[in-house]
Amino acid sequence: METVTSGLSAVDYAIFGVYVLVIIGVGLAVSRKNKASTEGYFLAGKSLPWWAVGASLIAANISAEQFIGMSGSGFSIGLGIASYEWMAAITLILVGKFFLPIFIDKGIYTIPEFVEKRYNRTLKTILAVFWICLYIFVNLTSVLYLGGLALETILGIPMMYSIVGLAIFALVYSVYGGLSAVVWTDVIQVAVLVFGGLATTIMAVSFIGGDGGFFAGMGTLVDRAPDHFDMILDQSNPQYMNLPGIAVLIGGLWVANLYYWGFNQYIIQRTFASKSTQEAQKGLVFAGYLKLLIPFLVVIPGIAAFVIINDPALLNQLGSAAANYMPSLEHADRAYPWLTQFLPAGIKGLVFAALAAAIVSSLASMLNSTATIFTLDIYHEYIDKNASDLKLVNVGRLTAIVSLVIAIFMAPMLGAIDQAFQFIQEYTGLVSPGILAVFMCGLFLKKTTTFGATVGVLSSIPIALLLKFLPLNMPFLDQMMYTFILTVAIILFVSLSTSDVDDDPKAIQLTKATFATSNGFKIGSYGILIICAVIYAKFW
Repeated sequence: METVTSGLSAVDYAIFGVYVLVIIGVGLAVSRKNKASTEGYFLAGKSLPWWAVGASLIAANISAEQFIGMSGSGFSIGLGIASYEWMAAITLILVGKFFLPIFIDKGIYTIPEFVEKRYNRTLKTILAVFWICLYIFVNLTSVLYLGGLALETILGIPMMYSIVGLAIFALVYSVYGGLSAVVWTDVIQVAVLVFGGLATTIMAVSFIGGDGGFFAGMGTLVDRAPDHFDMILDQSNPQYMNLPGIAVLIGGLWVANLYYWGFNQYIIQRTFASKSTQEAQKGLVFAGYLKLLIPFLVVIPGIAAFVIINDPALLNQLGSAAANYMPSLEHADRAYPWLTQFLPAGIKGLVFAALAAAIVSSLASMLNSTATIFTLDIYHEYIDKNASDLKLVNVGRLTAIVSLVIAIFMAPMLGAIDQAFQFIQEYTGLVSPGILAVFMCGLFLKKTTTFGATVGVLSSIPIALLLKFLPLNMPFLDQMMYTFILTVAIILFVSLSTSDVDDDPKAIQLTKATFATSNGFKIGSYGILIICAVIYAKFW
């Protein structure tokens, strides 16, 4: 495999070295207080302020799948892929207002624990196993692969060595210190990835703009690649199957976003660790504003790479190095690593640190949540009900190590994938519609029974596979939408036909006070909605 000549200077290595030392040092320092209790290790002692919650949400979310995968989709598709980010900002508002107050009121540690409170232990266990398998075989594996790809491309380090190095880095502080170590280092990491991402965007676009600078470069991007600035694709677009037109706004993308931000343990766990419900809600709004920024860090560089490689004059300015590992529609995920070779000394070290921050923070979050679910919902429930706090913490650490070892061996198998971001969304989409249906019915439909929810979630994967492999030529986001609708229909049909009572005895009792929010949350939410409306009006 070709690799981009790294050209890392002593300054670059120094910047990266300082970053590594700071992250490990902070992670170990904040671990001392909470590392020996289950609440301390798995929920950071329930002491997180709003700004730490918001920063950690984004650090957990942004990884190599965005920097490498989404940038590759920006190269192939364009700004349309940014809908995953901008609609996520709106989703965070919905989660903060309608889901989070119920979860925090129940005092839960894990999402499967809520399932037990609303349904029963059997369904909790089914979903816990779903999540553990998804985190190990899709999430951890894909983050390690894309991170390894980035290091192999930029530095020429063989893929397997890169994967193992990233894994060890994440283990050093996160396994020892638990969620406290993860969250407080995330605050640093999100700052690094924002500054590093902005540096790449500004320099790539300014290079295209020439003497006119950044703003001239943005104008050139729109002029040279107008199709890459369409937010809503029509059926004639070759990327329609990935982003199926108006269905992106009213269909399956809502399924993906509501599942990911509302019922995904390694994301929502940060809010469970906040000081209060209002503090968690403010953190979600803060994360929403950061989400509005993300496409400028990862999608615009992909579009810039597309414009550069299709302009002989710009390529000539880059010299012979431009031929190294050049991205193409068949190898779109090369776009971001390819751009990094042209950054000046110092900036390249910062960008490399940003990539590492994105990768390692997500790895640490996934490891902590995998350990939390296995330890509290499987081990403590079925193997040792009387385990001490210290034993549970040690089981959590061992679980994280075993999960990471499995993912290390699985990661290189993803090497044949073109747009890894799309792969992750598609295969997560096999399980997310059924899980979302179980939660939405459980939260808001009082007649939903445990038997109905169990039949529904077990039916959802066969339904998803049927829609995927039948010759329907259906975009996977539409598959997710129809799987969700059919699963809800099954849950309701089974619930209504097998129950003699009006409401399920475990139904959630909701009142107007349940969804009360502060004025600050409302004002912040309105701001996000207005910004999103302006963006879609501009690039429709």
